[in-house]
Formats: sequence, structure tokens, C-alpha cells
Amino acid sequence: MNGLIAFEEHWAIEQTLGHFAKANDPDGNWRDVRHRLLDIQDMRLADMDCHGVEMSILSLNSPAIQGILDIGEAVETARVANDSLAEEVARRPDRFAGFAALPMQTADAAIEELTRCIRDLDFKGAMVNGFTQKDAPNSAIYYDIPEYRPFWAAMESLDVPFYMHPRLNIPTRAHNYDGHPWLFSPAWDFGVQTADHTLRLICSGLFDEFPHLQMVLGHLGERIPFDIWRIDHLMRHVPGGIPAKKEIGDYLRSNFHLTTSGQFHESPFRCALAEMGVGRILFSIDYPFEAFAEAASWFESTELSEADRLKIARTNAIELFKLDLS
Repeated sequence: MNGLIAFEEHWAIEQTLGHFAKANDPDGNWRDVRHRLLDIQDMRLADMDCHGVEMSILSLNSPAIQGILDIGEAVETARVANDSLAEEVARRPDRFAGFAALPMQTADAAIEELTRCIRDLDFKGAMVNGFTQKDAPNSAIYYDIPEYRPFWAAMESLDVPFYMHPRLNIPTRAHNYDGHPWLFSPAWDFGVQTADHTLRLICSGLFDEFPHLQMVLGHLGERIPFDIWRIDHLMRHVPGGIPAKKEIGDYLRSNFHLTTSGQFHESPFRCALAEMGVGRILFSIDYPFEAFAEAASWFESTELSEADRLKIARTNAIELFKLDLS
């Protein structure tokens, strides 16, 4: 299939590769991934051409800015990364677009960079890699706290989506994985961390305050769609209730979009479709951690009406990100 649009597609600058290696690959056995993260115009574009991907919306690697302890360094690195991405997009605006990387160490810093990226660089939204560390290695800032309400107001006002992307937990905060390093990995902890953060945001009443705010989750929803009935069923019995005014599933179906990134399997795909509807599912790959070939061949072979396939492949993304594509 041609005309695919993908948007959990990662890239990096030298300054953020070190953060990735420390957080995800301490042994440094990742030469090919490193090369592909730094490349935009060559191997990546060739893969896009080969597998029918018309456009990729690019986002900075994880944890990147979210793993920088010093706020000044975080602000500067985000600015350098976003400016570098804007230069790459300008070379091929018909094939690439960008997501803002944000210094979430403070709401004010994040708002300033978000506004610059959307208004001056024409980025299509923001991708943030989970919680943010600040000042101390053991710190973790989650964005449901009141200090970040002005940031969410800015997201809604600018009318662009926020993509919540995973990151690994901090080892000193993850003793449940002691002796089980295979679980302290993208295979499991990525989804757990992102689902926890997402549910914190929903339960805080965020979408009651900002009902037009739109968010994106990868990997077909980080397991939330599978559990949504049980979550709502048991939340009804929480003593005193929760701050959110509606059930979690109501927000999921009105304020969230899910991508197929890194989740090329029928069962979770059908579950996500059933819970969300075809208008809120979008194709993506998770390059370079997943392959264009596997993502594209799975999507082309899965059973869908041609109208629904076109929505997931393309038109949902055009509408969500206001892309100038026919």
C-alpha cells in the first residue's frame, strides 16, 4: 500500500544519544540503531520509498530531554534538537514533519518551547518521553500535578496533539524488577510506565478542564484498551470517587488516539478497534526499533475494508495533524 503516514518515528542528535545509551543500552551494543537514529535523508528515506510511506513525523529519541537533570541544559538541548529537526524537514517538507521535544522540567519552559515550535517551526504537535527528571537522579515529575495545568492549557489553545511516549523507570524506583532485568525493559516497563502516567492524567480531571485536548498513545494504547472495562468497573467502587467526572473509557474514546507502532499483531489490534473505533487508530512503525517491512506487510495483510484501511493508514493522521496532503 502506498500513501502511508507514520509518526512514532525516532531520530536523535549526538547530545541525546548518550542519554539513550545510559537509559536503554548500558553496554552500548547498538551501532546500527545509532546510525539509523542519526540518519534522516538516506537510509530512512529509502525505506520509506520501498514500503509505501509517504510521510514520517519525526520525534526525538527516549528519554532525551526528559532525562536531563539541569534545566538550563534541558532547555538548550531541546532548542538545538528542534532547530536541527526543522532544518531536516525543510529539505523534504513533502516527506517529513516534526514533533517538538520539550523541556518539561518546568511548565513555563515547556510552554515557551512548545509555542515556538508550533508557531515558528510549523511542527505538528509534541512528543514527550514520559516523566521528567529534574535536579536529582531519583526525581520524577508527572504532569497531572497542578503546576502543569498552564502547560495543558497551552496545548489545548495551540490545538495540537500531545504524544505520550514511553521511557524506562529509574532503577532506584523500580525494585519490583530486582532480579528480573528482562522485565525492566521496553518489553514490559515501557507500557507500564506510560499506562500509569496516562491514567494519572485522566483521573486528575485534566480532560474535564481541557475537553478539546487530544493525546496520542503508541503500541495500541499501552495495554489500556484491553483493561478498560475492568478499570471502569472497579473505579466505580473507589471510596469517595475520583476527581474525573466521567468514566476512564469515555475520555479514552474522546481525547485519545492510538497508533500501531511496534504492535503488529491481530489480537491487540482488534481490541483497540473495538474499544476506540476506526477513527482513532492510526498506522505507525516505531523506527528504527521496528522495521518498515514488518509494519507495512502486516498492515497490508490485516483484514479491513478498504475505507477503514485508508483511514488508519492516512486520513486519520491528515485530520489529526492538519497535514497539507490530499
